[in-house]
Amino acid sequence: MKEHQGWRSFLRHPLLRKYAPLVHEDLTIVYARDLQKWLIIAPIIGVITGLAITAIAVLILQKVWPPVLQYYLAHHWAIVPGLVLGCLIAGLIMQFFTPDPDEHSTEEIIRSYHEHQGHINLRPFVAKILAAAATVGLGGSAALEGPSIYGGGAIGSWIWTRFRSLRGFHLDARDRRIMLICGAAAGMSAVFRAPLTGIVFALEMPYKDDLAHEALLPSLIASVVSFMTLSSFLGSDPLFDFISATSFTRKDLVWSALLGLIIGLIAMAFVITFRRVRSFCVDLAWPHWLKMATGGLLTGLCGLAFLQFYNGSLVPIGANYEAVGLILSKPHSSLELVAFAVLKLAATIFTLGAGGVSAMFVPLFLSGGALGLAFSQTIAHSATPALYAAVGMACFISAGYKTPLAAVVFVAEATGGHAFIIPALIGSAVAYAVSGDASASGDQRLHEAVRVTELQDLPVSQIMQTELISASAAITLSEFTATLSPHIRHEIYPVCDGGKIVGALSLWALSHVPPEKWSTTHVRDIMQRRVQKVPSDTNATEALRLLLAQDSEPMLLAVHAAGKTDKDKVVGVVTKTDILQALKLRRESMTETEERPLVSTGC
Repeated sequence: MKEHQGWRSFLRHPLLRKYAPLVHEDLTIVYARDLQKWLIIAPIIGVITGLAITAIAVLILQKVWPPVLQYYLAHHWAIVPGLVLGCLIAGLIMQFFTPDPDEHSTEEIIRSYHEHQGHINLRPFVAKILAAAATVGLGGSAALEGPSIYGGGAIGSWIWTRFRSLRGFHLDARDRRIMLICGAAAGMSAVFRAPLTGIVFALEMPYKDDLAHEALLPSLIASVVSFMTLSSFLGSDPLFDFISATSFTRKDLVWSALLGLIIGLIAMAFVITFRRVRSFCVDLAWPHWLKMATGGLLTGLCGLAFLQFYNGSLVPIGANYEAVGLILSKPHSSLELVAFAVLKLAATIFTLGAGGVSAMFVPLFLSGGALGLAFSQTIAHSATPALYAAVGMACFISAGYKTPLAAVVFVAEATGGHAFIIPALIGSAVAYAVSGDASASGDQRLHEAVRVTELQDLPVSQIMQTELISASAAITLSEFTATLSPHIRHEIYPVCDGGKIVGALSLWALSHVPPEKWSTTHVRDIMQRRVQKVPSDTNATEALRLLLAQDSEPMLLAVHAAGKTDKDKVVGVVTKTDILQALKLRRESMTETEERPLVSTGC
């Protein structure tokens, strides 16, 4: 009894009562981004993705491709019919078992990130993986990064649907995009046994000139876990056996810049050609299986033509992981290396341009490696040719995919050649700049930045919505939608409970609830609970920064400026739409904003 009274006395101590709210406020700010959930979700994505990619790698790289390659090398005549068969099977699967045969691999992940809030249709998941196995396993000029990135991204999107309804995770629409990138990073990390590459590539992948910053922490965790999962089955040695240089000279840096210039121009021409061929094939009024069979025929002819001139183990088709060792460990003339790179790029255009299910990360770095080695032999005359092969790889990836950081990190991780980093950085930067905005990915975008410098002198009080269009947390979705006017075009609504704003409801969240459940689902069940307050004298530029920040809010609550007695009283709300509208009005030299209608649904 005395202990109980002593505890109650402690809780009522004046100092504790005075400083406890301050401590609570500080901790609320410190943990505002709710990062703790990723400590649970990201490892789950990593483990599941790692297991899935392990199964795919064993199936294609150990069970299918090695015997097929040996048969092709022993019977050159089988290459063309083998490629036609593989691409035909992939085409039939994509045409009859997927809703859109032209949507798959890396492109689907990027499109989902930009346009579908991270949503991936999982019904054709198995069909697309089987189509990728047929494309790559029977000799298509592609590798496993396509199905790995797609598989990881799809797993991340799927896990979001499983966790969003669980208490304590507070997953919203933005988190699905994060988990999509998180899964893609895990897939890339596992397939190349390079966790840092997986992180950087997935973050660079959506944009040509920026990163998907919000996915950094979960991608880091998932990539490491995925790598560890695959390594427990297949080992953790670098994917390619390079003889690393221990140093480089100033002359090597100059030659690396020149190599970057040459490969940047070649990559630009290749990417433009690929995009033209891809657009032509998509628009071509042929059945998808026929397009794929034709692509397989032309790919097979590339492989057959090379072997007619250079009869050996090196061939510009298939997954080609073994080609790195063959190029570096055996003597090849510069003409043979250039021929290999040209036919490899041509085979990639025919395979993937026709609709093959994978991506071109491996074909690009193989072509760059061959060109880099030829450059070393004919121009640089270097004693460390592996350095130029590594720089060539990084340059082609940087220019072709617009991922310069991932290119350099990949070379360091996958080859074990950490002394190659500085020359690779220089070559990649030059190749990236020379190739301009040409990218192998048609859905990759420039960062959508908004110039709002002219709004720095405009306070939130002049652009906020003061007549709130709001919803009560207690009403059902059917009641909420019934009160909306057809003239209202807002996408986000504040949610009230007991006269206080407790969250925000987006039409995107509403659209993901089946209409038949609207009568039993309440607004509080799908609302986003985090809404940040800002003083009404905050300028519009700072408000936009908060709305665009990591784990940003769908809207901001404007309260009285500091110094007023009722400074916590909400006087309006601000969304990105309000700021963009103010920017538009400012540019049109308008001094007054349009009136916003008053619609109340229970607050």
